[in-house]
Amino acid sequence: MAETSSATKLSFRTKSSGHHSKKFVSFVQFCNRIKKIVSLNEEVRRALYGSERLSALDLDSYLPELIGPTEVLTDEYRKQLAKHLPARVEGYPWSLVFSTSQNGFSLNSLYRKMIGIDSPILLVIEDTQGNVFGAITSCEIRVSESFYGTGESLLFVINPKMQIYPWSGDNSYFIQGNNESLAIGAGDGRFGLWLDGDLNQGRTQTCKTFGNDPLSPDEDFWVKTLECWAFM
Repeated sequence: MAETSSATKLSFRTKSSGHHSKKFVSFVQFCNRIKKIVSLNEEVRRALYGSERLSALDLDSYLPELIGPTEVLTDEYRKQLAKHLPARVEGYPWSLVFSTSQNGFSLNSLYRKMIGIDSPILLVIEDTQGNVFGAITSCEIRVSESFYGTGESLLFVINPKMQIYPWSGDNSYFIQGNNESLAIGAGDGRFGLWLDGDLNQGRTQTCKTFGNDPLSPDEDFWVKTLECWAFM
């Protein structure tokens, strides 16, 4: 909108109780009273996709906005994981799609919550021993007879020590899900991250897709909390 001269005014004449009163409302003053609100996320997106990307210092201090409650993602965890998201979703709010605390321990419920989602997914698990780990998938998680996804996918450990396992390039076994289990990363009969249909028990092994170490100290683990976040 072109800037309006401060001399431009809207004049309103009103009559009340037999006398006239004249009110002048400055259009410019009215506009100036409207606060221009630009969210942090929008500023980040402009920096990322404009002429300049965020510096390493900016990324270190950037705290993603959460839309929904979390039992796992501390501020520090969010700051660390934000550095490893696909570039196309950096700076977007993190929206809770599914959690075992809200939606129950059911893989089929997780699939249903993914319907209509068009975004990479952050799947984060806290096991009963306090270890925190998971995966970032390149797209929503769904039922499929074959593996799907792209090299944007990765596995990670947050606690006890931050470790990122990006795509190794050895195969394209990123994600496969059915009603009985979900697998992320595979090769030679081993899975980087595997969950049963009740989202109760899981297994993590070294796999060719990501060349990862097991994500938890114990190959077999029990899920305490599982959350899935989309970026939108």
